[in-house]
Amino acid sequence: MKKAFTGLAAALVLGTVGTTLHNAPAHAQVLEAAVAGSPAGLDPHIVTAFTSTQIVGGTIYEGLTTIDKNLLVAPALAESWTVSEDSKTYTFKLVSGATFHDGAPVEAADVVASLNRVMSADIASPLASRLAAVEMAEAVDASTVKVTLKEPSAPFLTALASIAIVPRQFETDKEGLQNAPMGTGPFKFEEWQPNGFIALAKHEGYWNAGLPKLDGVKFNIIPESATRQVGLISGQYGMLPNIDAATALQLRGQPNVAIAETLELAYTLIGMNVSKPPFDNPKVREALNYALNRDEIVQAALFGAGVPGGPLSPALTEWAVDVAEFSCFAHSVDKAKALLAEAGVTEPIKFTLLVLPRQDIRDIAQVVQAQLNNAGFEVELNIPEIGQFVQDWRNSNFDAFASINSGSIEPDDYFYRTFRTGGSTNVFKYSNAELDGLLDNGRVALELADRQAIYNDAQKVLACGGPVAFLTYGQLFTATRDTVKGYEIMPNRSLMTLTTTEFGQ
Repeated sequence: MKKAFTGLAAALVLGTVGTTLHNAPAHAQVLEAAVAGSPAGLDPHIVTAFTSTQIVGGTIYEGLTTIDKNLLVAPALAESWTVSEDSKTYTFKLVSGATFHDGAPVEAADVVASLNRVMSADIASPLASRLAAVEMAEAVDASTVKVTLKEPSAPFLTALASIAIVPRQFETDKEGLQNAPMGTGPFKFEEWQPNGFIALAKHEGYWNAGLPKLDGVKFNIIPESATRQVGLISGQYGMLPNIDAATALQLRGQPNVAIAETLELAYTLIGMNVSKPPFDNPKVREALNYALNRDEIVQAALFGAGVPGGPLSPALTEWAVDVAEFSCFAHSVDKAKALLAEAGVTEPIKFTLLVLPRQDIRDIAQVVQAQLNNAGFEVELNIPEIGQFVQDWRNSNFDAFASINSGSIEPDDYFYRTFRTGGSTNVFKYSNAELDGLLDNGRVALELADRQAIYNDAQKVLACGGPVAFLTYGQLFTATRDTVKGYEIMPNRSLMTLTTTEFGQ
């Protein structure tokens, strides 16, 4: 039996800003957004930094599936699918009328090429582990794709939401999409002025009739938080997406400003390179965990807008293990120093912490530095520009790093590519046979209760002895002018609801 799934005048921006964007009509609805950093690239199969993914995900690009506002898997470019009795063959029917931004129709061959591109060793996509179960993809006809798996994969449909469909001619092209993205989404790429702005325009041929409602979105790259805030208050900008607690706190209560918030799925972390001293020693990694006071980090760096968190977000109530079950989350300088003594290392343990250049991560890194320096460590901070950070991170060129990792509704998305031996984002060089077995079993188990038991065990392996010290899950905020309507904040930081956003009264 098959299973089927079907201060300045706000009016300058919110009323007539369209005249400033490529000769748009006088009252075009072009949303001016301000973001902190310039993207490291726009190729959806390669980029990992939030500065890139928030611009391309759900706006320029779409997958066969999507994650909807309720954090459930929903159809996207695949309007429906069937699954074979052995759960190893998926047959997808593509939505009618979908086109790329150059007007070319979306066909099964494009889907096959996109999946092959992500799986290609030559492309070296960080998303490759999400398709590890795929044996082959083939075009049955122009509107039908068949994907055969090596084994059943519970997270497969969720994983497909993160695999953007691109034109088939880019299958072996490593560079073409980095500066000139080409997708199927509601907005098409228009212009990128480095360190200035990225302009998107309405995709007039979008397959979902009547959408998007905006005529365009312009992401202005404004590194200074104060400048972004002043711009929103004055009406120069209509939106500050995915901002931190400090910025939200300063904007709350300002006239004509609305604040949306949610507990996000992404987590802040200290990642450790376990291929070299000192973090090749698990006792040192455990000591670092005991040295951290996560409640203090939430209060000092996140202004109380968050919670200490383990390997999975507390928002995932069906999956997350309570941090009370992790002994190393009980802050103890004495225990940290005792573990360092057991490890046979000489205090202080000196290392450099590579820091993602975002204000909230800088703040967290400074608190962490002070805590560790009080518990047998000596930490130096290195805060490069974003391109250098990404390069060093991808090349495992660090002792340890402070960053934030994206979240998902599916535990496999968190763990498999990040912590399994050889995982496509396992920059820690971590390998644990017990964990590998759990993660492999978690992929093929199809019953919820079985998977919950597996991922409970995986969290307990990772929490204190893994290559990551999990820190916090923060409240995520987006600030808009109160005339911006229809936007809903997503816990996974997706800006997909820009599709339904418009200017109201």
